[in-house]
Amino acid sequence: MNGSMTRDQAWELLNEYNRDGFHLRHAQILEAVMKHFARELGFGEEEEFWGIVGLLHDLDFEMYPEAHCIRQQEIMRERGVDERVVRAAASHGFALTVDIEPEHTMEKVLYAVDELTGLIGAVALMRPSKSVQDLEVKSVRKKFKTPGFAAGCSREVIERGAAMLGWELDDLIGRTILAMRTIEGL
Repeated sequence: MNGSMTRDQAWELLNEYNRDGFHLRHAQILEAVMKHFARELGFGEEEEFWGIVGLLHDLDFEMYPEAHCIRQQEIMRERGVDERVVRAAASHGFALTVDIEPEHTMEKVLYAVDELTGLIGAVALMRPSKSVQDLEVKSVRKKFKTPGFAAGCSREVIERGAAMLGWELDDLIGRTILAMRTIEGL
């Protein structure tokens, strides 16, 4: 694949290893959120790259949950995927399944928003609108403090991600809500 990968190639690869609609939708949400942050943070020329990392970040999760962020590195390398994509996608498993620490801003954003998009999505579904369009930071914060709510979304990872970026938690939540508003319907 000579290093660079198109969005269509990334989508094709994702679909080889993922069948579950929930996982495919999560990948599309992360793709769009990552592209939004690329533009917002001054990395607009890398928007497509950030999006592909978001799309592929959970490549191995459905088929190899016990080797998440480990097996996908092998799969991507076998396909000749750019090493920057391999590293970035794997880094979101830092301190969980791998010791690849997020270094680039894009890796830190991925780490911070992966779990958070799930939490925000779950809070939005509780609302009469079922939408992030009218969702406020305080609603997410309230549910953030309720350990049983969306228990699979690690608060520790979200907080560590905010700290990596040097952002306050409310700032991260607010910015991620805004990013998710651009992709309503996914």
